[in-house]
Amino acid sequence: MEGDLDAAVALLSVRGAWDRTLRERATTTLNECLAGHPEAMILDLSGLDDARCESATTWLAARSSAAALRPSVQLALCIPADLPLADRMQRSAGQGHLPVYAKVRQARVAIASRLPSNERTTLVLASEPDSPSLARDLVTRACLTWGLQDLLHPARLVMSELVTNAIEHSGTSMRVTVSRRAAGIHLTVSDGSPVLPQMRKPARPRPGHPLDDRGRGLRVVTVTADAWGALPARTGKVVWATLQPAAKRVTGLR
Repeated sequence: MEGDLDAAVALLSVRGAWDRTLRERATTTLNECLAGHPEAMILDLSGLDDARCESATTWLAARSSAAALRPSVQLALCIPADLPLADRMQRSAGQGHLPVYAKVRQARVAIASRLPSNERTTLVLASEPDSPSLARDLVTRACLTWGLQDLLHPARLVMSELVTNAIEHSGTSMRVTVSRRAAGIHLTVSDGSPVLPQMRKPARPRPGHPLDDRGRGLRVVTVTADAWGALPARTGKVVWATLQPAAKRVTGLR
């Protein structure tokens, strides 16, 4: 399994022979991506070995989970036309909207044409001390524009911690994005480091060793955001967080 989550579209690539282990990994990763509530999700199944189409029920379950979210998440499959799974999913998709494309590029173009561009704002930042402040300002403008004042301060705090963490651990330029999700906010920070963030176990700093307290930022994110996570991307990683006025649960796959 490989994941790539940007500001709006989650791309999951599934490769290898379909078996119980791969099914469990796919289900776990799908649930993690849906927890991030992207606007759309593309499942690249071009590298999946499933001549008997045993994975079909997993993708249909993903469609149901994506449709159950509010707002719903667009879902698309990428399967070469000569594979048996492509025909199976096209026939199954007749029971609900689940488009099947031959290539990822085709899916991206189709989905991009349906995404609301006025509900997403992006900024590219350098790995510099003033970047957290610039990212907070981006959140402020977005929340005020969309009438989400109740989320302004917690969203600013979460974005600031995500950007600070990226500066400290990646040292690369980053792309920060604020997206509207109905009454909520979706934040992402993309950087050039493939190392995924890990929340350290709290420890009492030693006198004269202020760096012992590093890792506190992710604990702040955990407490403040409704959900957060990270996925590898083609050029590094993407760390995301969602905030809602009231807690909302994601319908998981079974």
